Amino acid sequence: MFKSLTRVVALAATAALALGATAACGESADKSSGGKDKKITIGYMAWDEAIAASHLWQQILEKDGYQVQLKNLEAGLVYGGLASGDIDLFLDSWLPQTHASYLEKYGDKLDKLGVWYDDASLSIAVPKYVDGVDSLEDLAAKAGSFNGELVGIEPGAGLTKATQEKVIPGYGLDGKMKLKTSSTPAMLAALDGAIADKKPIAVTLWHPHWAYAKYELKDLADPKGTLGAAEQVNTLARKGFGEDFPEVTAKLKKFQMDGEQLGTLEDLMFNVHKGDEEKAVEEWLKANPDYLGTLS
Repeated sequence: MFKSLTRVVALAATAALALGATAACGESADKSSGGKDKKITIGYMAWDEAIAASHLWQQILEKDGYQVQLKNLEAGLVYGGLASGDIDLFLDSWLPQTHASYLEKYGDKLDKLGVWYDDASLSIAVPKYVDGVDSLEDLAAKAGSFNGELVGIEPGAGLTKATQEKVIPGYGLDGKMKLKTSSTPAMLAALDGAIADKKPIAVTLWHPHWAYAKYELKDLADPKGTLGAAEQVNTLARKGFGEDFPEVTAKLKKFQMDGEQLGTLEDLMFNVHKGDEEKAVEEWLKANPDYLGTLS
């Protein structure tokens, strides 16, 4: 009897070990079978290319069976979330200048997965009908025309930091023009209203952005280089993401968009199907049937 009981216990233990090994093996392979292991959080700031890319990847990953949560936060909070592991992915890291301070602070806790857009730039823009203002050097003398304001975006944005710390002091705008921070949608609403009334307005903007297609704008020359040269838009991940999600990581490393692709996606998302990002992405993918194949 004791031998039989011992045999039963041994068999049960062996079975348990086998099940445990199978589960562990499945988890370490790609963490793609369990419910919680399929959850991915994408952080993004309210820059239009970030919104567009994040919703695009939400739909791509959900078609592959992942549960994707998007978190709209200021840039500093996105980087902090990546560093702490609360956020898995960020698709709008501007390097080497705009987000340099965040990389200095959190860089050793992040993984770079690749560059997906390589001709990004920051700017101060005005409508083309604004006469006598073609350079940032012209703003000081014309400050009154703009009510002493530069209309900006989120306080935590790299563009905001560059404008406050480099553009304003660099071109003698202290005491003459104040940067009015708000949000990207508020800035765009102000731009739209001013253009409708043919009033002067100066806004912080960047390339790529659909506003350049919708409105006739001119970037003010920056002879002192306060806003930096062209930059690259990178995909970042929390440490360990590549090991947890190797298949997703492989796709993200192949992710690229040119100006036309991004521009058409943004136009669908912010103009044609405003407020319905899912429909905009669906229509864009139908119009670009070969795009998903480039990620395989």
